[in-house]
Amino acid sequence: MINQLALAGLVPVIKVERAEDAVPLCRALAAGGLPVAEITFRTDAAEEAIRRVHAELPDVMLGAGTVLGVEQADRAIAAGAGYIVTPGFNSKVVNHCLQQGYPVLPGCAGPSDIEAALELGLKAVKFFPAEALGGVKTLKALLGPYHMMHFVPTGGINEGNLKDYLSIPQVLACGGSWMVPDTPSSRQTGAKLSS
Repeated sequence: MINQLALAGLVPVIKVERAEDAVPLCRALAAGGLPVAEITFRTDAAEEAIRRVHAELPDVMLGAGTVLGVEQADRAIAAGAGYIVTPGFNSKVVNHCLQQGYPVLPGCAGPSDIEAALELGLKAVKFFPAEALGGVKTLKALLGPYHMMHFVPTGGINEGNLKDYLSIPQVLACGGSWMVPDTPSSRQTGAKLSS
């Protein structure tokens, strides 16, 4: 997982309202040179979206994001997610993933989270919410004592600051949603078509 993320450099973070939108979106990303995506569990469509992308686009490196519990992690992996991403360092979820052999990228906001990750043998974490926590300046400060850790900063990253993050050797990739607008819900789509 670490090597694949480093090769991609950018992880599109996708919130899908309709599962049927996921495959065309991931197909377009792959055609554009980004065969990687993180589908977040922020909607009821996430699990089915992961299942469809996994079935139809097996070469896409697919993560499940915003995983908040053990049951969600199990559902995501069963649907075909290749790795789990959590917004914070939830030790119950992280330990479950490690025990089950699921690659996991837990959210870390500071030294205590990073040390907890190191204690469990993790080599990479998500730095979230990156910009709200001080961005590149904070990440560089954290690298003083934690130079051995690799990071996937997410939160507030865009085309304006992407290069600043990617210039840090310990940054594997950056997660971002700016290049993938939220897909409309079927209700919103219907409202737009009828107006």
